[in-house]
Formats: sequence, C-alpha cells, structure tokens
Amino acid sequence: MENSSLWQGAILGGILFWLLSSSYLNLTLKLRSFLQPFVTHYVQSGTPILLQIQSYRAGYLDAIFSGLSCVVSVPFYTAFIPMLFWSGHGQLARQMTLLMAFCDYIGNCIKDVVSAPRPASPPVRRVTATKDEEENALEYGLPSSHTLNTVCLSGYLLHYVLTHTQIQGAYITYFGVSLACLFVALVGLGRIYLGMHSLIDVVAGLFIGLGILGLWLTVDECIDSFVISGQNVTTFWAAFSFLLLFAYPTPELPTPSFEFHTAFNGVALGIVSGVQQTYHQFHHNTVPRLFSSELTVLVFTGRVLLGIPTILIVKFCSKTLAKWTIPVVANTLGVPIKSTTYIPTLNGAKTGEKSKAFDVDTGIRFLQYAGLAWSVVDLVPSIFSYTNL
Repeated sequence: MENSSLWQGAILGGILFWLLSSSYLNLTLKLRSFLQPFVTHYVQSGTPILLQIQSYRAGYLDAIFSGLSCVVSVPFYTAFIPMLFWSGHGQLARQMTLLMAFCDYIGNCIKDVVSAPRPASPPVRRVTATKDEEENALEYGLPSSHTLNTVCLSGYLLHYVLTHTQIQGAYITYFGVSLACLFVALVGLGRIYLGMHSLIDVVAGLFIGLGILGLWLTVDECIDSFVISGQNVTTFWAAFSFLLLFAYPTPELPTPSFEFHTAFNGVALGIVSGVQQTYHQFHHNTVPRLFSSELTVLVFTGRVLLGIPTILIVKFCSKTLAKWTIPVVANTLGVPIKSTTYIPTLNGAKTGEKSKAFDVDTGIRFLQYAGLAWSVVDLVPSIFSYTNL
C-alpha cells in the first residue's frame, strides 16, 4: 500500500512539477521557435513530391485511401473498442483504449507545440471525404496522427495475437509483420496522396509511433495489472486525467487537437474506473468469447444491437447532466466561466473576461466521454447479464 501510494504520488507530483516549470520557463514557445521553421521548410520544399504522387490521381485511389483513413479514424475505434469488450476480449480492448489515449495525447501535444502547417492547398489537392477528415484538416501537420496510431495499434494487435493466442509459428509471424507493415505504408502513402500531410509529417508519425509502441510493450502488463487489481485506481486515474487536461501545450492558433485529447482522456478514465469495479464480474480472462458455445454470433449481434444505442443514450445524458452541473458548481465557487460551443448563453462575455474564464466545454466533453466509456464496461455488461445475452 505504501509503495503504491508513493509511486502514484510521484507521478502526479512529476506532472504538476512539469506543468509549473514549463509554464514558468515558457518551454512551448521556445521549442516552437526552434522546431517550427525547420519543419515548415521541409513541408514547403516537399510540395513537388506531393504533386508528383497526386499526378496519379484516380477515382478508385481516392476511394481506397479515403476508406483507409476511415479505418484508423476516431469514429471507427469508437465502434470497434466496445465490440472488443462485448466479444470477450477485455484485456486487448482496455490495452488498445489506453494506448490510443496515450498516442492521442503525445501526438497532439507535438502537433500543437510545433504548430507546423499542412501542405498548402492549392497547389496541393486536399481530399476530405468525411466530416472527420474536415476536422482533421484543421489540426497542425506534424506528426501524422493516422500514421502514428496505425503503427501503434496494428503493432500492438499483432503482438497480442502472437503472444496471447494459439496462433503461432515463424510463417504466421512473418505474414503478420508483413501485413502490418503494408497497412502502415498504405495509410502513410494515403495521407500524402489525399493532400493531408507532407512526407516529413508521415516520417515523424512513423518514428514517434515506433517509439511509443516500444515503450508500451515494456509496460503494458504492469499497467493492466494496476487497472484490474491495484489500489486507489479510480482516485489516482481521476487526478491523473485532471492534470493532463492542464499539462497540454497552447498552440499558435486554436485547433481541434485539444478537444480530441479531452475526449480520449475522458474515455480512458471511464474505462479504467468501470473495469476496476466490474473486472471479476464481466472482464476476467475466463469470460465467454465470440464463436464459443456460450457466446454465439447471434448472441453477440444482440449485444451490439442493445449496447450501441445504450452507450449513445448515456453519452447524451452525461452531456446534458454536465452542462447543468458544471456551471452551477463553478458559479457556487465563484469561478468565471465561458462556453464556446455547448452553452450559447455563456458566449456573450466580454473579450477581456473570456481570457480569464474557465471554458466549461472542456469539462462537459470530458465527462460525456467518461460516461460513455463507463457504460461500455459497466452498465451495458450489467444489462447483458440481466437479459441473458
């Protein structure tokens, strides 16, 4: 107990120290002044390469690369991760969720520290086939989040399959590694072809992703053990998540990157707190898995048809509750607040007042995604148990 409290305090104290020292030393601006000109030069000088790649323009290539971008997008994983939990692969699901949150935090921090532009359009042709891609285009360029996330998540999925299943053998390993490398290469090429990133963005995403993956593979078992059986897990993770909301760099201009981090930060807290409470009921290693006699395809289909609407309802209710409670608490404590999206009545503050006010949208977004994630691993499995699904 003492050792656990000691290292938890050390982590939280380290983040708080970094937050205060980096703010006092103005590290974000110093790093940006050093890195931004270098990256911008390579983005601009790499334009001929992008134009050369885009010279092979074809409708089917637009469709293929846009499809690949959707496969590694936030909406895809929002649907994919719950299905992993409900199919009996709890360890893989919680590890991929936490890894995704970590990748999102690191990648978006680097984006907003460097604040380097995406390829100029025109002359580069930018293809944004979905609303998700339109939002991605508003972020800064380096690194390519799609490339970084693909490296980490496909690499971890391959590692999990080779170490936690009966699928073994040199040929299987060779085939899996080749398939993962091909997938990463196609996603990286697609980001260039679609005009979303320069070559340096994709290369940076590749190497940063490999670094994160290597780090995660050394600590994933320790993190998982802590989540399912540690002490003060929910309390620690709540404090950890709260500090991460502040330990985030301020970009040169506002982008959606912080919003994405806030959402994933909330998801991580919801998953951790839910699994901590219900691991022995719903998420232990002996729960029925898909294609077994206890969990047939028909039963799993019923889970999905019941589970997806439920978590969407919880997300809506969490958002509504947060929109009501956060302003009440802030006003009670005398904290000046503003809202840029969720509460129109708070948009009328004066410019000087806004700069000193707390943006309640951050708390609302954080709580609604935490509620959604909690429902995936706690509320919905409880409903499955009650309905014999």
